[in-house]
Amino acid sequence: MAEKILMKGNEAIGEAAIVAGCRHYFGYPITPQTELTEYMAKRMPQINGVFLQAESEVAAINMVYGAAGAGARVMTSSSSPGISLKLEGISYIAGAELPSVIVNIMRGGPGLGGIQPAQSDYFQATKGGGHGDYRNIVLAPNSVQEMVDTTILAFDLADKYRNPVMLLGDGALGQMMEPVEFNASVAKPIQKPWAATGLRGRTEPNIINSLHLQPEMLERHNIHLQKKYAEISANEVRYEELHTDDAELVLVAYGITSRIARTAMEKARSEGMKVGMLRPITLWPFPEKPLAALADKAFGFLTLELSAGQMIEDVRLAVNGAKPVYFYGRTGGMIPSPKAVYEQIANIYNGKEGR
Repeated sequence: MAEKILMKGNEAIGEAAIVAGCRHYFGYPITPQTELTEYMAKRMPQINGVFLQAESEVAAINMVYGAAGAGARVMTSSSSPGISLKLEGISYIAGAELPSVIVNIMRGGPGLGGIQPAQSDYFQATKGGGHGDYRNIVLAPNSVQEMVDTTILAFDLADKYRNPVMLLGDGALGQMMEPVEFNASVAKPIQKPWAATGLRGRTEPNIINSLHLQPEMLERHNIHLQKKYAEISANEVRYEELHTDDAELVLVAYGITSRIARTAMEKARSEGMKVGMLRPITLWPFPEKPLAALADKAFGFLTLELSAGQMIEDVRLAVNGAKPVYFYGRTGGMIPSPKAVYEQIANIYNGKEGR
């Protein structure tokens, strides 16, 4: 077993990216993810990698486009307003089918908002966010160790599907410290015959582009992308279930909120309430089928988010009206206590919320 190291979440993501073979990082400082940028500024020169603090988030994402187009494993990171500035570039990256990893350590909004944790970028991450019919693969860790594991996974999925992968964390996960281990060996270079690296024995150069001026060509490209997204949806859904075998009320939560929900769930179960939890690890593709299956036996669902209610829409779509879906959320960087979540559970379970 590998030795465990006490690391802050932001820094653990950086080291995991290096383990995964990332040698190019382009970013711009913004709280609460700045430690990740600082970490890469220190580590990249030590491993003969490339670190560049861009002049803006817009510049950073276009540098990612260039490095990914040349076949490099590349990452950028930011926090909510910075991700908004990157969205045009992310759409270009998706359109050009370039593997890349984008980290969002979410903060409260809208606007500049505040630097406290939030989950109000769910729509932005899972529904594309930028222009056009595209999808990001979205991973949502709930611990520092899982930030390590999902960062490594993100690079593998990005290369497998030639698609942007977004790691969706939050200010609490980014700032907290927990013991982690790095089990994976340093990744070996991956052959990318499509990359724009000059002729290198070919008679025609590879061209990386997201521009298709002929509508017939653009439609064919979009059909190809949708087939790829369908393949991802069929093969890459990840989630965790806890106490769902006998659950009458199912909690749905991700990220830092799922840890609070778990504590509240365990208290409720100790008092005889049959409460379970489904935790999405991939926010896209979303675990629709497992939730639909749970609707056959549970009397209801409680969605918990650090937002005014965003993931709840996907929960409702999955349940498809079969059972009621309740909601409890806090906004602006406020984090609910396990006691507050437990009270919501008890009210629903005891019929005080319209059951």
